Order: sequence, then C-alpha cells, then structure tokens
Amino acid sequence: MSTIAELTLPAEGFALRRTLEAAPDVEVEVERVVAYEPDQVMPYVWFSGSESALTALDDALAEDQSVENAELLTDLDDERLYRMQWVADVSVIVHVLTEEMATILDASGERRQWRLRILFPEREALSRTYEFATDQGLSLSIQKIHELDEQRGGRYGLTDTQHETLVKALEGGYYAIPREVDMESLSDDLGISHQALSERLRRAHRALVEEAVSIGPQEEFETDDH
Repeated sequence: MSTIAELTLPAEGFALRRTLEAAPDVEVEVERVVAYEPDQVMPYVWFSGSESALTALDDALAEDQSVENAELLTDLDDERLYRMQWVADVSVIVHVLTEEMATILDASGERRQWRLRILFPEREALSRTYEFATDQGLSLSIQKIHELDEQRGGRYGLTDTQHETLVKALEGGYYAIPREVDMESLSDDLGISHQALSERLRRAHRALVEEAVSIGPQEEFETDDH
C-alpha cells in the first residue's frame, strides 16, 4: 500500500546548509525537484523573507558548495524563485527519486532542519530509504506515517474551494511529471496570489492526509518489516 511519510533531516547533512546559516531569517520551500544526474538534483526553490533578509541571498548561494548554477527566475520583492543544481548532500533525495520512484510532495528548510513529505509507492520503500540514510550516516527522523486507504472516496474533508483548486491543478498539469504548469501560472489562472495558492494547496493536502489516511506514530515504524 502507498505510504506518505513526514521526515526531518538536520540541515547540516543536506543541501543549502551554508545558505540557511548565512540567511537564517529566510524561509525555503521547494516547489519541485527532479533527478538531474546520478549525484545531482535540480530543484526550483522559493526563498521568502524581508528585503533585508533576501539581500545577502545571492552571495550566500554563490558561496554554498552544495549549489551550482543558481538562476533567479522570479523576484516578487519578498519572494524569489530560483532554479539551481544541488550537487552535494543529496544522496537521500536521489535515492528516493531514482531508486524508489517516490514523489516529494513538500520540502521546506530552516536554519537547523529540513522537513520532507514523501509519497512512497509502498511501505517497504520507506524502510529501504530509512536504512539507506542510516548507512550514509544521516539522522533521518520519521515524524508520521500515513497509509493510504484506497477504499475511501468522497471529498476527503476538502472545502469546495480546495477541491476546485485541486481539480484545476490536476487538469492543468500541475501534478504531471514533468510538471506542465507552475504555481505562478496556476495562481494567475485562478486569480489569486502565489502565496494564497501555496497556502490553499497546503491546507488541501493536509485535509487529504487527515481525512483519507490512517496515521501511525513514529515508534510504530520498523525498519526491518521488509
């Protein structure tokens, strides 16, 4: 059965560590990430913060050895979208994307840690990822595990607006691989701001998780269940 896992990784063992240290007041949210080469990934990353907090961002990215070819795509004063290559400390992400064929639903970072929500095609894929991270010397912590209940239907606790937004996103290709529409285009199509769309999608995804799956605490996860 497919499994959604909420995971945390120490920032010191993951990409953008130097950037997060140099700009601690900046919030980081990965819009999407794809495998680029066997040891690299290419994410599209939103950085949010005050103008003063974002001022040092370019210098921080230039000095961050885990990043190459950071390109500013959108500047919205208090938000910036970059496309870049992560070339260091991304072994877990490469494993998830290429070996387990999993999907990264959400990824956000702060000075001390990264939070990841990943959809695994099966429970055993999560077990293998946990063991892979441990073998790499990474402190991967599993916060929650959600087993998808394929028999349940309906709106899954969504409001009409959330449901309509998800339908629009699905029909527009937001969930396609590769993605056929980005959040900026989708927000324009819906007539709302990028931030409003981001918050609406987060609430909708949370509603789906809370309503449509069963939730098990971390201590119930066993790494040898495969």
